[in-house]
Amino acid sequence: MKRCPTCQKTFASPGLSFCTDDGTPLVPVASADEEATVVRTSPRSEESQPVARREVSSYQPPGAYVPPGYAAPVRRRVWPWIVAILAIVFVVFAGLGIAAAILIPKLRHELANTNSANQSANQNANNQRRDTNQNANERNLSANSAGDNSNTSDTAADTTAAPVNQEEVLQQLTDLEQEWTVANINADKKKLDRILADDYVGSTVEGKPQGKADYLRTATRDTAIQKWNFEDLKLILKGDRATLNGLLQLNVKTELGQYQDLEFTFTDKFVWRDGRWQATGSEVKPVGAGN
Repeated sequence: MKRCPTCQKTFASPGLSFCTDDGTPLVPVASADEEATVVRTSPRSEESQPVARREVSSYQPPGAYVPPGYAAPVRRRVWPWIVAILAIVFVVFAGLGIAAAILIPKLRHELANTNSANQSANQNANNQRRDTNQNANERNLSANSAGDNSNTSDTAADTTAAPVNQEEVLQQLTDLEQEWTVANINADKKKLDRILADDYVGSTVEGKPQGKADYLRTATRDTAIQKWNFEDLKLILKGDRATLNGLLQLNVKTELGQYQDLEFTFTDKFVWRDGRWQATGSEVKPVGAGN
């Protein structure tokens, strides 16, 4: 037998633990058979004799109301979460350490290979530049050698002995006089520079001395001369020196449009130099002028 301490209802069901009205936990009570029987004799005797009282369990205050079928919330423990978090952190750092142990040597190896490749590329570039410079130097040496050979050839030509045959030399100087006259008429300074030696000193028709530089500077084209001819050429040959005397006949056109014949005596001196005859002096005088 159980009783609700709140509403004082009794319940005979042994499996019931809470009051169906207010949900208060039930407390066990003694049954009717267990209650003591009180024998009453008389009113006086009641005062002198004790009355057997029914034992009643001490009162218990109602606990917190819990609806039927409601389970109290279970308090969750915190330390498993802390352990799990620490385990995760440990796994992460362990993974990073393993990755570093694997990747760092690999990166060092790749870096070493890259440096080796760069060194090889630089070495190849240096070798190519060295080869290019060497080839350029070889070309320069070849060019210099060619120039030296050319100079040697010129030097060989410079050392060629002067001709000694009178007729041969006379013909050579006659041809040179023709070239000289044409160059004077056309003011061909390039041709005149080759004909005249660097130490050339001549005299003008007026008898004034004139060096090579002045000769070339004052050379002007002469359109008055129509034709020319050399007469009575005489050669004096002494080793590499030669003197040619003769008469130069000119046909010129005057400013009035008339044609006039003029004659000049000349003495030209030559030297055999650089493998050819070069003029070193000349003297020209009009025929009939005072000697």
